[in-house]
Amino acid sequence: MAGSLEAIKKPIADELKHFETHFRDSVRSNVSLLDRITYYIVRRKGKQVRPMFVFLSAKMCGEVSESTYTAASFVELLHSASLVHDDVVDESYKRRGFFSVNALWKNKIAVLVGDYFLSRGMLIALQKNEFKLLEIVTEAVQAMVEGELLQLEKARRLDIKEDVYYEIIKSKTASLIAAACAVGTSSVTDNQEHIRKMHDFGEKIGISFQIRDDLFDFGDDQVGKPLGIDIKEKKLTLPLIYALSNAPKKERRRIMNLIRRHNKDRKKVAEVIEFVRQSGGIEYAKEAMYRYRDEAFSLLDEFPESDAKRSLKELVIFVTERKK
Repeated sequence: MAGSLEAIKKPIADELKHFETHFRDSVRSNVSLLDRITYYIVRRKGKQVRPMFVFLSAKMCGEVSESTYTAASFVELLHSASLVHDDVVDESYKRRGFFSVNALWKNKIAVLVGDYFLSRGMLIALQKNEFKLLEIVTEAVQAMVEGELLQLEKARRLDIKEDVYYEIIKSKTASLIAAACAVGTSSVTDNQEHIRKMHDFGEKIGISFQIRDDLFDFGDDQVGKPLGIDIKEKKLTLPLIYALSNAPKKERRRIMNLIRRHNKDRKKVAEVIEFVRQSGGIEYAKEAMYRYRDEAFSLLDEFPESDAKRSLKELVIFVTERKK
């Protein structure tokens, strides 16, 4: 079991406190509407997992510097931009139990706020001549957009195989966590091998994190988000892909038909969930999640012992064992 989030933050508690001010300054604007919206977003921020990955990676590989704060701010700006845009794309009106930006200020303003966050991150990096940071994070932005579009394209035809699924989540989810670990490391060292290892570490954690999220859809712990959300959106996740690939042809056709034509019907969605549970899809996905996590731990084991390294391990356990 993972320790509490407060215990995990201990080696970087001072840095995270200072980061709050750094991040607030980075989103400040002279436009009062924008300032009001960013204040609303900052007040309702989540667990700050990505900045934690930035600071812990930095501290494990060197001394936290001004570059580390710039890196953490850019990563958090990108993450915030992607969440605001995601809510518009998904027509979602709630975020972490509160109204989303698009629910309160409509889509046009939400899209512009997301654009502002992204451009602020790029501008801050340029002004501070942080070209390596800019390269790593911009590559993550490109990957996130490509992953989202690939998922939308495949959802239309419902033809996702396991290799395509991994391609999607590597781009869509894992690229930002990989970037967070890589920029944290590159903010304190020029050692390209260490930067590459930490990028790989973050990518494996991101994949593991997304599989954990997929499992919530099938109620493997009877907690988390409401069941069947991914099925309603015709997203083929790992438990479902495994179940379909191992089902007899007739059964596979029947389930595909339910997803394609009855994805809004609660009873039919419940039928798909039960099909996945009975097929071993949950166990298969959990096995994959722990396999990626173990591979990430193997990469961490190549670094010397430290409080930051121990906290990184605990943070990884925290995000893969989380209940929501």
